[in-house]
Amino acid sequence: MRSYLDFEKPVAELETKVEELRALAEKGEGVSIAEELTKLEAKAAKALADLYATLTPWQKIQVARHPQRPHFSDYMKHLIAEFTPLAGDRLFGEDSAIVGGFGRFRGEPVCIIGQEKGSDTASRLHHNFGMARPEGYRKAVRLMELADRFGLPVISLVDTAGAFPGIDAEERGQAEAIARSTDASLALGVPNVAVVVGEGGSGGAIAIAAANKVLMLEHAVYTVASPEASASILWRDSAKAQDAATSMKITAQDLLKFGIIDVIVSEPAGGAHRDPEAAIAAVGDAVNSELSRLTNLSREQLRAARAEKFLGMGRKIDAKA
Repeated sequence: MRSYLDFEKPVAELETKVEELRALAEKGEGVSIAEELTKLEAKAAKALADLYATLTPWQKIQVARHPQRPHFSDYMKHLIAEFTPLAGDRLFGEDSAIVGGFGRFRGEPVCIIGQEKGSDTASRLHHNFGMARPEGYRKAVRLMELADRFGLPVISLVDTAGAFPGIDAEERGQAEAIARSTDASLALGVPNVAVVVGEGGSGGAIAIAAANKVLMLEHAVYTVASPEASASILWRDSAKAQDAATSMKITAQDLLKFGIIDVIVSEPAGGAHRDPEAAIAAVGDAVNSELSRLTNLSREQLRAARAEKFLGMGRKIDAKA
């Protein structure tokens, strides 16, 4: 069953009526309702398109967190052939919040890394809701170093509320692990492309997203901290999360304007959760396009371009220069 968000209630009502009319049409009973059904379908489609064309930042947060939105495992299943996962950081243990390995993307060998949130209670607990501990980031470093050694492009799919903030993670060096993963990503001598497919939360996201090209799905979010956490810090009131979301400029449209990301990948009408296969295909096309542009660059050129991109963020440009 389709799960509707609170702000989608007007659309939900129209689509429920559409389903009721379809059921009547299937029964037949000598009454022709085809014309009425067509009109109602068009009205529902327009209402959905109009709603998603004017989403607020807080509503985009809700869309990015939608439980039916495709996760890393869905992208991997549809985009990567012959996937071979690698586990463990060779220092402490395995962290299932970050999944990674090697496979073929459109016939070419690649390394793919991403956060997996899980799709039901058991898998969410197993993957810790996509919130990695230090061993997860050290596993990512291990994968990136292997990819660099064998000359394989790296694809990162970002979808996390942030790194796990537990005591055990801090005891094992969470900040250091995130820093080393970010450094490894910046130092790669092979092309790397990152895609924010859901939530891109804080250092937990940038640890695998310091890439040559950073892409975002149309309704994804990318932020230094969750709006709830920011509201608690700034106003000591998590109820002001909606105000924080608006002030923080976390949407793909804002971040493209500021030069934080490079490309916005369009989503199907009503968000990626309504048509996961179309959303996954769009991400695949966008990643392929960016990788093809990076393929002919040397190791030095890739590092220099990446450094220039990230060091240039936030610099004021003299309009007269």
